[in-house]
Amino acid sequence: MTSGVVDVRAIDLLAVQRHVDAVLEDFLAGKARAGAGRGHPAEVVQTVRDFLAAGGKRIRALLCVVGWHAAGGHGDVASAVRVAASLELFVAFALIHDDIMDDSASRRGRPAVHRVMRARLGAGERAERLGAGGALLVGNLALMWAQELLHTAPIESGRQRLVHGLYDAMLEEVMYGQYLDVMGTGRGADDVEAALRIIRYKTATATIERPLQLGAAVAGADEATMEVFTRLGLPLGEAFQLRDDLLDVFGSPDGACAAGLSDLREGKRTVLLALGLQNADLVQRERLGRLVDRAGLHECEAAEIRDILLATGARQETERMITSRYEQVLRVLDGAGFPSSADRALRGLAVKATRYTS
Repeated sequence: MTSGVVDVRAIDLLAVQRHVDAVLEDFLAGKARAGAGRGHPAEVVQTVRDFLAAGGKRIRALLCVVGWHAAGGHGDVASAVRVAASLELFVAFALIHDDIMDDSASRRGRPAVHRVMRARLGAGERAERLGAGGALLVGNLALMWAQELLHTAPIESGRQRLVHGLYDAMLEEVMYGQYLDVMGTGRGADDVEAALRIIRYKTATATIERPLQLGAAVAGADEATMEVFTRLGLPLGEAFQLRDDLLDVFGSPDGACAAGLSDLREGKRTVLLALGLQNADLVQRERLGRLVDRAGLHECEAAEIRDILLATGARQETERMITSRYEQVLRVLDGAGFPSSADRALRGLAVKATRYTS
């Protein structure tokens, strides 16, 4: 580990984000030029560009670079930034596919990619099927390009195997998490542990733990540092997803993030909903069963669901779970002995992940 290392410099996270975005733009511009020379459809690269430009907090990319700093990385940070940029293309792949499986109408305030593809083909069942297929292929290309970015990162030869192994593990974990989310586990929707299991596979590892470990591996971290990032990453990743689930249903107090209907319409297996069902009386449970997982759910019905989630204490318990995990992260950081710049950045990102409003 890096205990005892003193570093008074701050990590400029905004500059890191700009650097990551520049790598992505340069890479995709190269893909556009190569594709034009081979007669490839230009809208594929542009679709990925538009998806990346629509927003996103780049939290995985930031954590990757901060992980490099925390593990004592020095000199040129370009390798870590390229791996970080790769993570953003991986996220694009995962979200595009997730939206297809959920038939989500929008992502980041814009129509979901499969809906955009469908609109290009007109109306009807055939357009719907082909639009989903087109988006599936765009997502596949985003994953292929993510791995190309990874494999062309100038990582020291002795560290490549670990970096690539961690990346492969992350891919596998997300696939298993998505499978559990789509297929279920054979348990009821009120099973909190089943909902947490989906979070751990689908979100906690890929959002926090693996990005930190990937940056650390590029820097040549030891096993002890990797273990710290597991103890830090899993609770922070869970808190991140719990907050996201709350925001989707209730929005944020400042109005920056509006309450939505997507999770409720899709009947998403969230901890929030599981707690509501677990704590509900017979009347409340019956109403939740009738209202949740209805494509035609109206706002007035969603308001009734929110009232039940408040009355059963599900919202308050989810908030307590977030706070508990955030405090666990702080305890890990207190004993980690990271350089002060990395420690400050990690504490700031922990706040961003658990308390963000948009």
